Amino acid sequence: MTAPEAEEEPFAMPGIESQEAFDLMEERFPGAAADGATARVVFVSPNGEKVTATENKEAVEAAIAELGDGTQVESTVDPYESGAVSEDGLTAYTTVTYKVDAAGLTDASRSHLEESLEHARDSGLTVEAGGDAMEDMGGPSGTAEAIGISVAAVVLLITFGSLAAAGLPLLTALIGVGISLFAITALAGPLGLADTTSTVAIMLGLAVGIDYALFIVSRYREERAKGRTAQEAVALATGTAGSAVVFAGLTVVIALAGLSVVGIPMLTEMGLGAAGAVVVGVLIALTLVPAFLGFWPNAILTRKDRKARRAGGTPRETRKVNGGTRWASFVLRRPLPVLLAAVAGLGALALPMTDLQLGMPGDEAKSTETTQRRAYDALAEGFGPGFNGPLTVVVDAKDADDPKAAAGTVSERIGGTEGVVSVSPAQFNESGDTAVFSVVPTTAPTGQETKDLVNTIRGDRPGIESEAGATFEVTGTTAMNIDVSEKVQSALVPYLLVVVGLAVILLLVVFRSILVPLKAAAGFLLSVLASLGAVVVVFQQGHGADLLGVETTGPIMSLMPIFLVGIVFGLAMDYEVFLVSRMREAYVHGERPAQAVTSGFQHSARVVVAAALIMIAVFSGFIGDSDAMIKMIGFGLASAVLLDAFVVRMAIVPAVLALLGERAWWLPKWLDRILPRVDVEGEALTRPAEPEAEPAEKDLARA
Repeated sequence: MTAPEAEEEPFAMPGIESQEAFDLMEERFPGAAADGATARVVFVSPNGEKVTATENKEAVEAAIAELGDGTQVESTVDPYESGAVSEDGLTAYTTVTYKVDAAGLTDASRSHLEESLEHARDSGLTVEAGGDAMEDMGGPSGTAEAIGISVAAVVLLITFGSLAAAGLPLLTALIGVGISLFAITALAGPLGLADTTSTVAIMLGLAVGIDYALFIVSRYREERAKGRTAQEAVALATGTAGSAVVFAGLTVVIALAGLSVVGIPMLTEMGLGAAGAVVVGVLIALTLVPAFLGFWPNAILTRKDRKARRAGGTPRETRKVNGGTRWASFVLRRPLPVLLAAVAGLGALALPMTDLQLGMPGDEAKSTETTQRRAYDALAEGFGPGFNGPLTVVVDAKDADDPKAAAGTVSERIGGTEGVVSVSPAQFNESGDTAVFSVVPTTAPTGQETKDLVNTIRGDRPGIESEAGATFEVTGTTAMNIDVSEKVQSALVPYLLVVVGLAVILLLVVFRSILVPLKAAAGFLLSVLASLGAVVVVFQQGHGADLLGVETTGPIMSLMPIFLVGIVFGLAMDYEVFLVSRMREAYVHGERPAQAVTSGFQHSARVVVAAALIMIAVFSGFIGDSDAMIKMIGFGLASAVLLDAFVVRMAIVPAVLALLGERAWWLPKWLDRILPRVDVEGEALTRPAEPEAEPAEKDLARA
């Protein structure tokens, strides 16, 4: 194992020690770091035999020779010459290095790798493989997206009772996603965007695109039911629901663009890419949806309304007592018990958050049905649990009198640290001023003991560097994951302050109220903490893990909390804007506070429920994925939307508004004069037009 190849950088992370050490390695070992994909193939002898036995050795060497025959293979390593055989002689491994990265591997190369493994298994050996060359063997199935779109179609059909009305939001959302995907693909090369950028953009672009079109179409049908013409209904729907779409989209964009605060380039790319997809979704909802409604004004109406219009009549609006009205009445009669029960329930779910442990699960989190997981387990059993996550120490001996002696001192001191199994010989660059060696811990990469070991080595650094006369840094995938987790955890609070603060200001403009935006932010914090608590319960503590097919529990993926916060915050504010804006509209038009709450639920509850069900369906589709991290993301997002839409927005919001009464819409006069006026309620659209002034009056006004 050459020094620069000891560990592979997972992704760029400026401002942490492991990244700085990796950058130093690239600087001092120019051209030595391999960018090609690798496959670590593990051989385990059968029935307790030695892997060094003649027959087994011949089988291993034959397999290595076949693996090396691949057209894209750069090199293979003989385990018997490199010392890659376990002390008990039962396990050996080889590393296959390719000339291209994992994305550049052809189907022929992947097939050759798989066939070589099968041929080796035919000899009686247990043969498994890990590494990034194995990551894309199956390719994406698209099952999650298919499930989400199918459920969305069913929900829309039930909500509208019309194929045209159900199909319009799907059609416009797909057009928006297509535009976004084209733009991201065009920019991927020049900007070096990761594949995850387009994945997140598609997921969110599809979800918000359906929801935003759903709200405008629903308002259009409502206005048509009141007897308005198609032109009037389109104008009112775009002016009211469309205005709400703009502000809802802005909150999502703020939350996603705010991911750049964390300082992780990959998160920044994902956030900005998804924010761009949301902007496209908003523009499509404000332009293409009204255009389609203008071309086919009656197609999305209910069958009853279409019959009435064909008969020459005008549908008469009927004030129905629907499920939303009944639920609002129930909450208004007993707001305090509902509020206490909802807050207590979310608080109980959030309690496990206090035990949150962040990490970057690797092959150990995969299903035991995968060859990567079995290879991980075989290496851990044969070489010790720390073998799968060695630390890489980079010694900068540029200013040392004797670089080799300095590196030797650092190696000896670290090797004597409790929790270290072994230290590899130091390897120097051509200039002889930089050394690299690997440190194998006694514990697994994601274990707390390994994190403590890294902190201990770094804590002892002043004394070691003083003795050696040289500086050193710790890097490698394991150290990188530890540093990333700590940086994300420290960035979570500033991120929340920035995003929530900006959104509160935005909602202050929309609702012209002090308490409503604060209530919205507090409700979001409750729902996101409760969803993170649910993730900890299942994926870290293991309760109910079997039901979701989670075979191994452990630390929560480092990027998961902040990723969940960013996405869910935007979606939660969507529901807040669409639900409460109808209440605000009713209040502005003269209804009492309690009556306004009921009116808001009557007009919006069904649509908000439909939008939430669509989101939950899209995210739940990922729970069935074989990758534990994808399961975690899908479960966390689905849980957050479920709790926010049905507990916070449907229970806590009306209960708080009922308890506040008129005070909910209070705004200091000085602040009312400062804030810009935004007519989300459509008051100007429904206000009678003032008579045009006479010519003489116009001349006087000009004078």
